Amino acid sequence: MLQRSIKAPVTRVITPLCRGLLKAGVTPNLMSAFGGLGSSLGAILLFGSGHFFAAVVITTLFVLFDLLDGTMARLSDSSTRWGALLDSTLDRVSDAAILGSIAYWLSRSQDRLLPVVLGALLLGSLISYIKARAEGLGLECNGGIAERTERLIIALLAAGLHGLGISYSLSVGIWLLVVLSAITVIQRLIIVYKAAR
Repeated sequence: MLQRSIKAPVTRVITPLCRGLLKAGVTPNLMSAFGGLGSSLGAILLFGSGHFFAAVVITTLFVLFDLLDGTMARLSDSSTRWGALLDSTLDRVSDAAILGSIAYWLSRSQDRLLPVVLGALLLGSLISYIKARAEGLGLECNGGIAERTERLIIALLAAGLHGLGISYSLSVGIWLLVVLSAITVIQRLIIVYKAAR
């Protein structure tokens, strides 16, 4: 939802930067790899050690590179199925690294929020799987109240506020993430059901 509403203005802003990167010899796939692996490593090292605010800053910076690769591919007419697969795969790795690292940190203190984080991780994977499986069957499956952009914003905002010492921010954010992700799973199943009839 949010991603579609902000896509056009964001694309206008980043297009000059993308042209400059292409002229410098940076490829869209290299940008995907840089953003995906950087955000994953940042999350694992910093969330996993309890440095939540620093983790959010670093992870967010690398996640922003995900805005660039698609625009770069369109500008250079180099969009490929391999590039799309690489980008999607690295997105899943990054998402899993963020929530998985938070789960690891919570497991060290046997925090009661741990099963909720694992639930959010599972539901996020289901949302992506439903879309991928539907597209493999030739059906379009876009939409839902919490697509990847919304889920990332909720998770990173909650973790960042937790890192600043704001009580219950992580619990509220993760519970919200679980509820919205569950709704999104149902919405996508309904979308596919209607498309398959």
